[in-house]
Amino acid sequence: MHSLVFLCARRLVSHHPSARRALDLLPAELYPVLFQAAFLDRRTLALQDLVATWPFPILSFQQLLGHHDQQHSSHHPSLREKPSKLCFQAVIMAVVAHLRRALEEPCRGTSKRWCQLRVLDMTDLQDFDTDRGPDRMSLWSGTVALAKACIEVSKHKNECQKRSSKRWKGPSGASTTPQPFSVEIRADLFVNGTSFGVLRDALQTSAGPLRLKCRDFRTEELSITGIVTLLESLEPVGVRRVDLRFNNLGPAGLCTVLPHLTRFTELVSLKLPYSNIDVRRLAPGTDTGLRQLAVQLGRFPCLKELNFGSSRLSGSLRQLLSDLQAPLESLELAFCYLLPGDLAFLHKSLHAPALRRLDLSGHNFTENLLQCLCQLLEKISASLLHLDLMECHLTDARLADLLPVLCRCSRLRCLGLFGNPLSTPGLKTLVRKTVVLPDLRLVVYPYPVDCYSREPSRLASAFGHLCEDVVDKERFAAVSAEVGRMLASSGRADAVWTSSLCRHSAPDYFTL
Repeated sequence: MHSLVFLCARRLVSHHPSARRALDLLPAELYPVLFQAAFLDRRTLALQDLVATWPFPILSFQQLLGHHDQQHSSHHPSLREKPSKLCFQAVIMAVVAHLRRALEEPCRGTSKRWCQLRVLDMTDLQDFDTDRGPDRMSLWSGTVALAKACIEVSKHKNECQKRSSKRWKGPSGASTTPQPFSVEIRADLFVNGTSFGVLRDALQTSAGPLRLKCRDFRTEELSITGIVTLLESLEPVGVRRVDLRFNNLGPAGLCTVLPHLTRFTELVSLKLPYSNIDVRRLAPGTDTGLRQLAVQLGRFPCLKELNFGSSRLSGSLRQLLSDLQAPLESLELAFCYLLPGDLAFLHKSLHAPALRRLDLSGHNFTENLLQCLCQLLEKISASLLHLDLMECHLTDARLADLLPVLCRCSRLRCLGLFGNPLSTPGLKTLVRKTVVLPDLRLVVYPYPVDCYSREPSRLASAFGHLCEDVVDKERFAAVSAEVGRMLASSGRADAVWTSSLCRHSAPDYFTL
């Protein structure tokens, strides 16, 4: 059920001409619920009117759309999780139009309903995934839209200054054009080679009326020069995460880029997956590249999350993490070809007691490596919240060896086991054993080997690449139903057990 206030707001924004006239008469306190209603029903014209007369200095999507009228959540998913491209664009267009008017009429700010907006917080709004429908605003397209808006307003400012330079000349001949206030847009930015130019140009307008301030910054497939150019253009205050992936940097390239991150004194998360690091390629008898990289990592005093996924680090983990100043809370080492000695180092390191998230997917946990994993999990059991062991060749027997220590991770909330060759009995054992974990709310489990429509022996060598297409859907539906019944009978119907990797993408370090 909706609240009465929300229903009234929803009715009002559905009648655009009437809503526009009513805004001058309504108290400012109703603007948030009007914004929520307009966003929910995709009333783009109403959104533009609301932004054009926004009576507060801050408009935060996180606050407005993350906490709107909770009673109607059963009918509509979180607006923050499903941003509408049209609504997103409508808000940007309204801010641009407002600043254009302010540049042309700088003395108009004394009117009753003149926009008071100074900060537009759009963090957490866009979506990384570009394959969720044309109505969704991806992080990439959102970044491009914001960058183009900054460039447009900057150009309009220059045109206005040229037109009014003579009119506003003071006695000394210097221009005294009144300067309108600016709007700061806080956003998460994602750039690749296609969008590099427009974002670079936008960041170079940092003194303009519309300014981009980045919180989380992600690049893909950029040159070292391109990455450095953008990093140097970002305002350092407020950057909490930098994600550099698919950039083919290698140890030398990373050592070139990382010094430019030291400006970001609030940097908490550094993600460097797919960075072309392979210890086998280091010159024989020398470890200069890794040593320099370790020194650079040691220069980030606030670092809590580190991702070296898909790097070949066999036997080099101690050296790589030796200069870190504080313990990590999140460590992602998927497909890193770790050796028993690497896990033994983690077990004894300063990071172990602090780890809340650990990703060791893509490792073949044979007897020696599995024993080291058990020792590590024992050490981090008091703090661990999120564990990924996907595509780790975990059979029923290996899982049975792992379960006793896994069940001692009393705070575990999320467990990823997709892509492991478990049978239906093995999956049921997993359910029975882990229902004792009170906080376990999400488990991403594999399709059992006996649910595949082909013989498991023919698929074993490429098990990590199996997909839903070769699953016997009827058999798997029966297994899923049985898992649901087991959870319900154990009083754990609240837990989500799924084979969908889409659900697995939801947890994030900053929301742990």
